Amino acid sequence: MKPMALRLFLWLLTRVCYRVTALGPNHVPPTGGALLVSNHVSFVDLLLILASTQRFVRFLLPQRVCERRWLKPWLRYLRVIPLPSEAQPHDLSRALQLARDAIQQGEVIGIFAEKDISRIGVMLPFRREFERIMEGVSAPIIPICIDGVWGSIFSYQRGRFFWKVPRRIPYPVTISFGQPMPATATAFEVHTAVLELNTEAWPRRRQTMKLLHRAYVQRARRCPFRFAMADARVPHLSFGGALTKVVFLARRLRSHWAGQEMVGILLPPSVAGALVNFAALLMGKVPVNLNYTLSEESLASCAHQCNLQTILTSQVFLNRIKVKLPGRTLLLEEVAAQPRLGEKLLAFALAWFTPIGALEKAVGRAQPGTLDDLATIIFSSGSTGEPKGIMLSHYNITSNAEQLGQMLDFGPPDRFLGILPFFHSFGFTATLIGPALAGIGVAFHPNPLEAKPIGELVRRYGLTYLMATPTFLQLYLRGCEPADFGSLRFIMVGAEKLPDWLATAFEDKFGLRPVEAYGCTECSLGVTINTHDFRAAGLRQIGSRRGSIGRPLPGISVRIVTPDTGTPLPLGQPGLLLVRGPNVMRGYLGQPEKTAEVLRDGWYVTGDIATLGEDGFLQITDRLSRFSKLGGEMVPHGKVEEKLHEAAGVTEITFAVCGVTDPRKGERLIVLHTLPEECLPELLKKLPQFGLPNLWIPRANQFFHVDTLPRLASGKMDLRNIRAMAIQFTAEKASEGKEAT
Repeated sequence: MKPMALRLFLWLLTRVCYRVTALGPNHVPPTGGALLVSNHVSFVDLLLILASTQRFVRFLLPQRVCERRWLKPWLRYLRVIPLPSEAQPHDLSRALQLARDAIQQGEVIGIFAEKDISRIGVMLPFRREFERIMEGVSAPIIPICIDGVWGSIFSYQRGRFFWKVPRRIPYPVTISFGQPMPATATAFEVHTAVLELNTEAWPRRRQTMKLLHRAYVQRARRCPFRFAMADARVPHLSFGGALTKVVFLARRLRSHWAGQEMVGILLPPSVAGALVNFAALLMGKVPVNLNYTLSEESLASCAHQCNLQTILTSQVFLNRIKVKLPGRTLLLEEVAAQPRLGEKLLAFALAWFTPIGALEKAVGRAQPGTLDDLATIIFSSGSTGEPKGIMLSHYNITSNAEQLGQMLDFGPPDRFLGILPFFHSFGFTATLIGPALAGIGVAFHPNPLEAKPIGELVRRYGLTYLMATPTFLQLYLRGCEPADFGSLRFIMVGAEKLPDWLATAFEDKFGLRPVEAYGCTECSLGVTINTHDFRAAGLRQIGSRRGSIGRPLPGISVRIVTPDTGTPLPLGQPGLLLVRGPNVMRGYLGQPEKTAEVLRDGWYVTGDIATLGEDGFLQITDRLSRFSKLGGEMVPHGKVEEKLHEAAGVTEITFAVCGVTDPRKGERLIVLHTLPEECLPELLKKLPQFGLPNLWIPRANQFFHVDTLPRLASGKMDLRNIRAMAIQFTAEKASEGKEAT
């Protein structure tokens, strides 16, 4: 009876609960022993693997699982090998020896190298038990990746096992069997192979993905009365109300945007800015959110690259920023003025009751489109050169929103603070698109520098997620009260390095420690993040580590290579960071040569220098462009800045280091600083005590005082302007020297 019952259960599992696709099952040898090493996402992973291969697989499972009364008969039939804890070393050795003997006798053994099911939505480090199993064994190791199970009823999404409503039934699942690896492969090498299998399996998720506007419409119709967004002008807007306004705006904009593929938007993070972006997507237009902190020349360049004919903005906002716009200006106040009753009723009917295809036609969309269509153009910050238009597709942004949702594990009760501009990928993906697709409310504020209004906003709406930059956190540390941030349960920062002193000071005042993430516009936003830890009796899963930028998001692979040759580097050794995943951009707009420089065989070359730990956490040490070659040695600007701040005993960013051409040495270090001039001699006297090699210490006559260090709207240092200022200072100094002689 048991074999028949098991076969029936496997049939129901793989055809009713899950729709399983097996990739590369032929990599499991048809005869002879082998060890299958897999990640662990759900309670039914063992059965999913059994259903995907022709070979019978004996698994090693934790002893506490094997002792559960209702499982014992089934696990005994499956000849599962109980795996004792490390607290029982003799019993553990016997279990590993039993597995080793079985492989040598031609059996296939399976092990979940994470040991425990992931509770935090990310692949945990692989334990070394399987290395001990394979000692002296000539059989291969087969890496396996289980993808798509997170969020199903047997996973631990939102901390709940079984009791949750799945997003879809049957759940599409991919089981990927990798190329055989030698028996000597380490836990880290197998872990890396499984991560890359996850990247290769991710495109299978396309079958369940929707275009951004369709996903938004579907979400709004599923929860029409849930809070969607608010700002100072609109205190409360539900998802249903927001969708109605989006449809109304789309119909009003139809004639203004006729015949235009890309449309310019110049609005701050606000309800109006969000609605206009979704209206553009619904109409089949590519929204281009323009950076209102750029110069007029740079704005004109962005508009020219995208062939923008119109730029939609607000008169109230224009009065504040006072910038001259290229092309024809559309004012939102005029576009949305005096709505007629018939328009309102039609927008309501289209938003709530019309099939999506008919709704698209009603707002002037010609074709439904595909996931590979452009979703937006986001221009690079221009910190080291002219802004480049980064082409992001619906697939890129949908994938990144799904990746972030899996690791952050937010739900309907959560609410986001929206202070990041939409012209930045951090704001566009993390506080505009991501929350909207997940059904999460956002409270917007146009100016991230206003600490008191932001504190009041968090308090009033009970916001739980804060996405910011370290620069903004410094302002909130001084300007907000502890009670203002009482509702927050997660604070994530990006765009620049999070100083440890700032994280500690924030935790001391508000009781919540910010964690660091890493991303870039070319990757739609997120690459790695620190997430929540999980704690329970006898179990702890680490989601964050101080000083790190976190682990890669699901579906993303990373490599650390030598900058010159691209050769992979060993653990812990700094090198150039490469990224591969579904969120990597299509390329730079109209610049195929620059695209080819950074996209190599599917890998994006970030330009950042990083180290990778055995636990999977990454640490950024500097940018490749932020090195100077002095005396044949590569000198990192970031390290010199770090020691300057340490020697000066300051916490706020006071020093900026860059390199300029030197006719004798090739390059020399220049330091711009805001330190009082009278403090500089003492700093120079102390600096050699802080471990910098003599070659790395800037000369005293290469320090130049400035009132403020240039910054971008994101809060990052404006490296381009810093270098321009350094060149100007050195030229003036050289000119003074000539005059003196």
